[in-house]
Amino acid sequence: MNTIDVMIIGGGIGGLCLAQGLRQAGVAVTVHERTHVRTDWLQGYRIHVNPHGSRALHAALPPATWQAFLDTVSVGDGGFGFTTEHLDDLLRLPADEIGSGDGPQDQHYGVSRISLREVLLSGMDDVLRLGSEFTHYEITGDGRVTAHFADGSTATADVLIGADGANSRVRGQLIPHARRVDTGVIAIAGKHRLDGATLPRVLTHETNLVIPKDRGSLFTAVWRPDRNLLAQRDQIPAEFLLDNTTPFVLWGFNDAAAAFPVDVEKLSGADLRTVVLNRVAGWAPALGDLVGGSDPQTINAIRLRSATPVDPWPTGAVTLLGDAIHNMTPLAGVGANTALRDADLLRRKLTAVAAGQDALVPALQDYEQQMLDYGFAAVRQSLRNAKQTASPSRLGRTAFRTVLRTVNAIPPVRRRFAAQLGQ
Repeated sequence: MNTIDVMIIGGGIGGLCLAQGLRQAGVAVTVHERTHVRTDWLQGYRIHVNPHGSRALHAALPPATWQAFLDTVSVGDGGFGFTTEHLDDLLRLPADEIGSGDGPQDQHYGVSRISLREVLLSGMDDVLRLGSEFTHYEITGDGRVTAHFADGSTATADVLIGADGANSRVRGQLIPHARRVDTGVIAIAGKHRLDGATLPRVLTHETNLVIPKDRGSLFTAVWRPDRNLLAQRDQIPAEFLLDNTTPFVLWGFNDAAAAFPVDVEKLSGADLRTVVLNRVAGWAPALGDLVGGSDPQTINAIRLRSATPVDPWPTGAVTLLGDAIHNMTPLAGVGANTALRDADLLRRKLTAVAAGQDALVPALQDYEQQMLDYGFAAVRQSLRNAKQTASPSRLGRTAFRTVLRTVNAIPPVRRRFAAQLGQ
């Protein structure tokens, strides 16, 4: 049995999942997070956890914490549909047709980002270092790594994991040539309360990708917490509008930046709502109701960026995880899942090192090779989706819509498509 210390920079989903798994395995770990209080993190939308993410969480979390995760997922989620702008189905996949295994760890879940972080923070008070802003690291004479923080403090460990997000300072020092590029796509997202909503069932129970004949796309998904379980838990402060205690429909409208006003990112929520309403004029009235009925305080515009591929670097005591290395657009729905997949693989590698079954550098090298392979495959897919949604080519859209209709009409092909979507 080897004794190793692991230091994680960043308390996001991937870093916390890794820390949970290492802690449960008896590996010494600390997480340094620059924010000062847990409520600094109460932000974000509904995210999709696929079987890769579910299995990572199941493996990392103690049984009670895993159950707490299951207690927070959206209830009554339906299937996934591709529709026209008039909400006519191009392809509709029922929930039971989307491929998955038999156990709860093999399923798809709709999850509040707020709730997931709260679950991942459970039982971690002895591990978490709040208000610990990383500035840089240095390799010591014995091959360990010392992290320096903004308050002048330092910490030393056998391995340092940069899980500090898309603007990672760890990445900036480790591989300064790595870049993120502007994809030329902007997403405007908002939330519509479900309570009292008169929206059709397809919007209140299903996940949808609306593909119009012209340009742009609209994504919709449902967040519906279990009210019985919420009554048993402390609730997040009411000032955090439409948080994880309030059922809502999330929507996101995506198109090329050139299709929006030049100052779109500076517009108020009310003005952004008007921008999207103008874009969906002539679509199904329910889609206008969805956007028009959303509270302006929930509506934001985001310029989508994506990491550029990097070659493997010389492996040492510092490595990267999640958005810190393979940041991607949200248009493949796998960013958080890829970070969780990183956490699961790295947990297994570091646990083997601690058990004396592998040496640190070879273990990290194998992790990096696998992570770069599947991570940048996900980046490429999300970038393709972003480019497709921003394309003005009506011919390309017509061809894609025809393919979807064909898949929908042939049950064996539809089942294969659903199984691939479900992986």
